[in-house]
Amino acid sequence: MELWYTEKQTPNFGITAKIGKTLHHEQTEFQTLDVIETKQFGNMLVLDGMVMTTDKDEFVYHEMLTHVGMFTHPEPKRVLVIGGGDGGAIREVLKHPSVETATLCEIDRRVIEVSQKYFPEIAGKLTDLRVEIKVEDGIKHIEANPGKYDVILVDSTEPVGPAVGLFQKPFYQGIYEALRPGGVMVAQTESPWFNRELISQVYRDISGIFPITRLYTASIPTYPSGLWSFTLGSKEMDPLQVEESRFTPLETKYYHPGMHHALFQLPRFVSELLEQEG
Repeated sequence: MELWYTEKQTPNFGITAKIGKTLHHEQTEFQTLDVIETKQFGNMLVLDGMVMTTDKDEFVYHEMLTHVGMFTHPEPKRVLVIGGGDGGAIREVLKHPSVETATLCEIDRRVIEVSQKYFPEIAGKLTDLRVEIKVEDGIKHIEANPGKYDVILVDSTEPVGPAVGLFQKPFYQGIYEALRPGGVMVAQTESPWFNRELISQVYRDISGIFPITRLYTASIPTYPSGLWSFTLGSKEMDPLQVEESRFTPLETKYYHPGMHHALFQLPRFVSELLEQEG
């Protein structure tokens, strides 16, 4: 008998993967948490029935969430990751030599613990001495730490349940205030195919707060539609103006300095989302 897992990404579309077995299942304080062994993508982390990460394609998401904003900032020393309990964004942040502290703010402790057990290559840097783990609400953490961070990365789940507030304008205003002068934020902002209204709204909200706002995309096979967006807000530095001399060599699989500026050349239907009025 064959076993298959299906994520219903919309009422009319989904993704299906052949699985070997279920490695972990529990109901945490906040969500249903599963780890399944898939034949195509290795171990897969699933929260409330939605794919969060897999062994095989995680590098795309984590590199793209992290390095565009990190290279946009001239010298990121204090970095905050909101969500991201699997540790992948923290791993990428620590590749930048200027980083002195990398704070992970994850509301669900069990996501961290389960990721450390089943995704050691993703979560392996959470024990680094530069890492500070806060098991708390990201919105409250932002409010309590004005002017503290150089870069803030929002590694959230889809806008349901505890993550709804992470896609709203007051949260982005709080991020602006939690950033030091010259600060940069990047948030994952869903699929241009399935979340057009959300992308338009988030872009309007962030551009209404930050002087410089840019959207870019990446190809992630296990995320809805495969095309994923990220929105960057910057207090001072435009990612399109980053000079070549600023790019230090990093060990990556997807992102590289040669693609940095090209990322912002969007497909026409995506750029049109940024022109829509609310």
